[in-house]
Amino acid sequence: MRNQAGSGPQLNAGVRGPARSVVLVGFMGAGKTSVGKALAQRLGWRFEDLDDRVQARQGRSIAQIFQDSGEAAFRRAEHDALQEALAELKDRPRVIAVGGGAFAQAENVALLAEAPVTTVFLDGPAEELFRRCQQEQTERPLRRDLEQFRQLYESRRPHYMKAKWRIKTGGKDIEAAAAEVATALGLLK
Repeated sequence: MRNQAGSGPQLNAGVRGPARSVVLVGFMGAGKTSVGKALAQRLGWRFEDLDDRVQARQGRSIAQIFQDSGEAAFRRAEHDALQEALAELKDRPRVIAVGGGAFAQAENVALLAEAPVTTVFLDGPAEELFRRCQQEQTERPLRRDLEQFRQLYESRRPHYMKAKWRIKTGGKDIEAAAAEVATALGLLK
C-alpha cells in the first residue's frame, strides 16, 4: 500500500485512470453487498451480487450447496458465475460484489486481473465484521464462533490485500463507504 495516512483509501501500485467496472472483495460482513448497491446507485450502474448468480444457476441457496455438495463444488460454481459475469461487462459498467472466499482463489484472481475491472478490498476489524454478520438474517456456512471467524479472516486477508484499492469500512455507514470508493476511483458525479 502506498498511503500510510490511516483511514483513507489506499492504492496499490499500477492503477491508472477511472474504473469502468468495480469488483468489491473482502470478508463476510465487510459490506460488499450493501456498499455495492449504494455505489451502483450513486454511479447509475448496475449492481450484481455474485452469490445471487450462483444461487440462480444452481437452483439452491449457498448454504444448501455447501451442505449437499461441499465447498469445492461451491467454489467451482462461483468461478463459473464470475467468468460469466465478467464476459457481460463489454459496454455496461457494473459493480459486482463477490463472496468472501472468491478473491482467495487463484483462478478468480487471474480472471479479475485480465478483466476491465478495478478490485476494491472493503476492510474492517474482524470483531466488527463478526458483529455485522450476527445481525444479519443471511445463513453463512463458514461463520462459526468469533475465534474461527477471526482465523479464517486472517488466512484470507493477505489475498484481499492484493486488490487494487483498500477502503477501511470500520465504523463507517454504508453511504460514507460508497462515497469513499467512488471518490478514490475518480467516479464521483
